[in-house]
Amino acid sequence: MARPNQAKIDLHALLHNLGVARSCAPRSRVMAVVKANAYGHGAVAVARALEKAVDALAVASIEEAFTLREAGVACPVLLLEGIFDAGELLACATQGFWVVVENERQLDWLERSQLPRPVESCWLKVDTGMHRLGVAPSQAAEFHRRLLDCKNVSDHVVTCTHFASADLLDSVQTPQQIELFNQVTADLPGPRSAANSPGVLAWPAAHYDWIRPGYMLYGDSPFEAPQPNADRLLPVMTLCSEVISVRDVPAGETVGYGATWRAERDSRIATVTAGYGDGYPRTAVNGTPVLIAGQRASLAGRVSMDMITVDVTDLEDVDIGDEAILWGEELPVGEVARCAGTIGYELLTRMPPRTPRVVVRG
Repeated sequence: MARPNQAKIDLHALLHNLGVARSCAPRSRVMAVVKANAYGHGAVAVARALEKAVDALAVASIEEAFTLREAGVACPVLLLEGIFDAGELLACATQGFWVVVENERQLDWLERSQLPRPVESCWLKVDTGMHRLGVAPSQAAEFHRRLLDCKNVSDHVVTCTHFASADLLDSVQTPQQIELFNQVTADLPGPRSAANSPGVLAWPAAHYDWIRPGYMLYGDSPFEAPQPNADRLLPVMTLCSEVISVRDVPAGETVGYGATWRAERDSRIATVTAGYGDGYPRTAVNGTPVLIAGQRASLAGRVSMDMITVDVTDLEDVDIGDEAILWGEELPVGEVARCAGTIGYELLTRMPPRTPRVVVRG
């Protein structure tokens, strides 16, 4: 029998979350972000499910874009970091890849290249405060003009930016970025885009012509506090396994590497076949919630490469073969991430190939 750990991918939940995004910004076109293997969910399966329901997809690199094309995904794909080499422009022109332009070198490559046809769409990125990528606000008008004048660029130029603090519901930086973006683009023709997942959910002034939902599509809230739109999301991934052993541990005995958990009473410990080699975070602390047979229990002891141990003393009738849910419905990945000192984004995108993705449709 195969090892029972798997990541179940619910495409019905994925499309539901896309519906939440559309309901938040009904007048905006939608670009679904499927970078990093669709946040660990499987880029091909996710893109196939989304491509007829969105206006475009977005990835981080041309390699990720080719993965989609080779799988038959035909809709436009934006390279969020732009090109890393002038030679990539030929593929962009012939494969229908859209490109972000965020610096002088990328624009120079566009202007100097000899292409059989123009790149279908260029997205001019403006740095309004993230200070990671993008041209300075004072350069935006010049770059925009040069893109429109470039023989290798169609007349579809989108001006975009990215938020630094939109996941903070009381952010003062986000309204400042929106205001600066409005000033920069006031005299620039063409569509605009600013909203990532938290921008879609909580900052309607940022919706503009295009929204770019990513993390929210996979069903976890980007906020630490409750938020009405985020509360409508459904988890797409359920990381699950089974109990493979159950034992009694006397009071005073320890469990796991380093003896980091000690039984304060006579206890019952279930071993689950899932560890950091399967994508479960090694930094998860004692007490991190785990669902065993639908009941909440607590991590007991250090996470191993292939196994975790769970205190099921207060649960009824736990036995070998019972299902264990590491995150998913009733146990958000963000809650587990906080117990591990990280964010749900990291847990999802670091899901290794060892853990099989099993597509379900709700």
